[in-house]
This record gives sequence, structure tokens and C-alpha cells, in this order.
Amino acid sequence: MQILTLLARHGTAKYADAVPSVQQLFARGFAGVGHRLIIADNAQPPGHRSEEAGVEVFGASNEGWEFTAWDDAIAAVGGALDGYDWVNLATSAYRQLYNRYLDLFTTALVGGVRHRSAVLGHIDYTAEPYLLDGTACSAWMRSSFLFVRPAALRLLGRVDARLDRRAIFSGNPAAPFRDDAPVSPSYRHNITSWLTGAGTGQGVEWHSRFQLSPETLGFFEAKALAILNEQSLSNRLRAVGCPLVDITWLSGAASPAPFPDLREQITRRPVDAAPGTIRIEALSPVLPKVRQGWRIQVP
Repeated sequence: MQILTLLARHGTAKYADAVPSVQQLFARGFAGVGHRLIIADNAQPPGHRSEEAGVEVFGASNEGWEFTAWDDAIAAVGGALDGYDWVNLATSAYRQLYNRYLDLFTTALVGGVRHRSAVLGHIDYTAEPYLLDGTACSAWMRSSFLFVRPAALRLLGRVDARLDRRAIFSGNPAAPFRDDAPVSPSYRHNITSWLTGAGTGQGVEWHSRFQLSPETLGFFEAKALAILNEQSLSNRLRAVGCPLVDITWLSGAASPAPFPDLREQITRRPVDAAPGTIRIEALSPVLPKVRQGWRIQVP
């Protein structure tokens, strides 16, 4: 099995030990597996190439934070991408917040589904569905550490959804979202509360909360866009036939074929299960920005 990790970061001022911690994770769980680690560094200009303690460093655009960094790295890897069984997308902050699922990534578990269309990682959820650009969903794959098949990335075309800032944000810190933004009111409220307030009511608070002001509005918009990009990535992957698979559920599944729906996965995972009352909405039938009808063919 061959795995490519694309680790997005912005310099080393924060999470300076991210690279060795990823290397240790693979050394523990993936003995004998071919592993290539590439750093996509938004603090370096696109086209930059260097080496850091034996690890390749590619410069990347910071336009869409980690999402454009991954796209730049994928472009730099080129056709070699298709030679890997899995692409591991990760950020330098991948261990923040809930991280008990990370040690479940092993040769046995990941290798057991390497010939199937899937994206593997931790599924987050909310009590009620959000609406983003006409698509309802209340569960999504955490994008800070996931495994995806190269074919799925090829079908997507880009990891970054290229969401239109002008259609989403108002420029007013008192009401940062446009009234006609393609983001449901509950989603706008939860994003704002997560970044600047008391969280989303699930007993967890973001580690870097800040006050929303004219001075912090640009950062708010960039971070909110990253949250929307994460949701959009899950929606787009599902739309091209790549099911989301919770690694904790998979670790306790007697038979993972076929993959059950998201509600069954997260309510039946052996630890930290979601409450049985959780609602998980299917994708809406209208997906204007995804190539409908395409499905991943796995050799």
C-alpha cells in the first residue's frame, strides 16, 4: 500500500511539531507501508521548493488556506498522484480539539477498504441540518485529517470549492453575512458563535475565539470560508459517489460492506457515539456545482 500525505501549514510559528507527529503516527500504525510526506506551506510562495529534515516543502497560495494549499501540492505532484492507494490530507493543527480517532488509522483498517470508493476520517455533526448553497447536511468529514482516494480528487478537480466571498459576506462586522448569502440563518449563527462566542451548544468551544470587529473582520471571513469549504468538500465528495466513512465506526464494524448511512455510522460507533435522536439529511437533489452522474471507478 502506498500513501501520500499532503500536510498544509503556514510556517512553523504554530504547531511546530506537526511534521514529526505525523511521521510518528505513520511509524506506529503503518509499518511496511510506502509513505511520502509533502509539506504545502502557505508561508512560502507558489513555486518554492526546498527540503526540511528530509521532507519535501512546496510553496502554496494562501488564498483559500489549507484548501488551496492542497490544490497547489496536488498540481505539483502531477501524474504521480495516481500511483498512490490513498492521499492523506492533513493540516498542522490536526491534533486540536477531539483527536481520539487518529490512532485508529492503521494498515489493517485502511488497507481493508483500499479498493473501495471512500473518504476515511472523523465525522462531525450538528443536531439539525444546515443549508449551504442549496444542499442540506448536518454531518461532514473533518478536513484536518482524512484519507481519500486519488480518483475522487481527480473527479472533484479542486479541493477548494472556490466559494464566492462577495456572495457570502457583507463587509459589516455587526452582521458579517449577507442577507441573501447561500448559507442558512442557523448556519450563519453557529459559525459566528463558534468563532467569536460560546460555541454551537454541543459543549465544545473553539480554542482561538476572538472578538468580531472591523480589525478582525478579514480573519473572520477567511476562517468562516474555511468552515464552509470543509462542509462543501464533504458534500461534493458524496455527490461524485465517494461515501464518508467514520474511522471510529469502521474500527468496530463486523462487516463494513456496504457502508451504512451517516446516521447509522455516528450513532453506532463504539466510542463517542452521537445521540440516537440526531437527524442526518440526505443531499438535496440540486447540486449545480458538481458534475452529476460521475461515479468513482476503483480498480
